[in-house]
Amino acid sequence: MNFGELVTAMVTPFDKDGEINYSVAEKLISHLLENGSDSILLAGTTGESPTLTDAEKLELFKFGADKFGSKTKIIAGTGSYSTEHSISLSRAASKAGVDCLLLVAPYYNKPGQAGLYEHFAAVANSVDLPVILYNVPSRTSCNISAQTCIKLSKINNIVGIKEAGSDFRQIAEIIRNTPDDFLVYSGNDADTLPMLSLGADGVISVASHLVGVSIKQMIGSFKQGNITESARLHNWLLDIFYGIFIATNPVPIKAALNFTGINVGRTRLPLTDMEQDELEAFKKILKKYDLMKV
Repeated sequence: MNFGELVTAMVTPFDKDGEINYSVAEKLISHLLENGSDSILLAGTTGESPTLTDAEKLELFKFGADKFGSKTKIIAGTGSYSTEHSISLSRAASKAGVDCLLLVAPYYNKPGQAGLYEHFAAVANSVDLPVILYNVPSRTSCNISAQTCIKLSKINNIVGIKEAGSDFRQIAEIIRNTPDDFLVYSGNDADTLPMLSLGADGVISVASHLVGVSIKQMIGSFKQGNITESARLHNWLLDIFYGIFIATNPVPIKAALNFTGINVGRTRLPLTDMEQDELEAFKKILKKYDLMKV
């Protein structure tokens, strides 16, 4: 299944009472699709998955599938540190009508490579949907090795990986030794161009909330052989790529969207607003890209 070059890991909008704001979610998904996004990931880390209940996730998945299923692919974040819980949520997400599942590496309990393989295999074998693995060692303290990913790629419905480990030797090994149609996405905006040079397919992005058109142009320029233009766009985008992580994601990206006039609300506890010095530095970055609208 083709999920495109640019997938946005979407924030979850909340209202003033901290409940999911579906009217803003509809506005935001429309905005993303109009500005370069090919597919939408719901309830990923950027979507504050740790603070969403299963019921909220499933309602969000159904909303995305019902409202936008004819226009885009909806990817559901259903991974956790419990295999049985991941299976249960993945099956329920499948019934909600999503197109694909994103499964993060189990965090906190730190399984070994054999445990990682058995975990992902068990979840993938429990559903008929395509599955994308998510490797983010900085958050999980657990790395899906190249060898484990390559072995998992032989399971029919494990179709790709979101790689946020920034280990380019590992990434190259995955690209070299998985089937040609196995999707490899950058999990870090700033790694997108370097990973494209190794043969990656695109990015599952946070910055695309703000600069999706430019990211799509960067990817397109590279794939069309215009390396100079792609590098120019990459270098121009670096401040926003790094700036949105001036504090813990998704605190800055939610603040940025609020400044652009898409009122996605605040993050849920335990995440809090940026410190004043962080906020002032971040505003300067947003002004550089003409993103301060309110």
